[in-house]
Amino acid sequence: DGIRDVERSRGLGDVYKRQDLYPGNPSGARWYSSEQVASGSQIFEMNCAECHGANAEGIYANWKQKLPDGSFPPPPLDGSAHAWHHSRSVLLEVIENGGLALGGKMPAFGAVLNGEEKLAAIAYFQNFWDDETYSQWEVMGVTR
Repeated sequence: DGIRDVERSRGLGDVYKRQDLYPGNPSGARWYSSEQVASGSQIFEMNCAECHGANAEGIYANWKQKLPDGSFPPPPLDGSAHAWHHSRSVLLEVIENGGLALGGKMPAFGAVLNGEEKLAAIAYFQNFWDDETYSQWEVMGVTR
């Protein structure tokens, strides 16, 4: 069908399915499914919300200002910061190995979350990105 043709043309194959409609994504053409967002909500709540906020909105007023220890605070992941500048593979790498290499203190979740859970967490916070932000992310070629 047409959706599968679009997925194939984007190199997504059968791994990524069309997302159901969400308020922040009226077009519904994203790499993740509604099931991934639902699963990601629980994963994010248990592993990420303490530092990134329940809705990935961040918990620091100025996430660009270094903390007294010289590290950067956890940024918002809801599209209002810089997460959309990173490819999915970089986002997965940060979840896997932590944020020390980027100047933060995020712990590594490589031994905590499996691959599907990491993708679900990304799906959850990308669900907050408006269509313009998501489209920019796609134009930058960072969906891989």
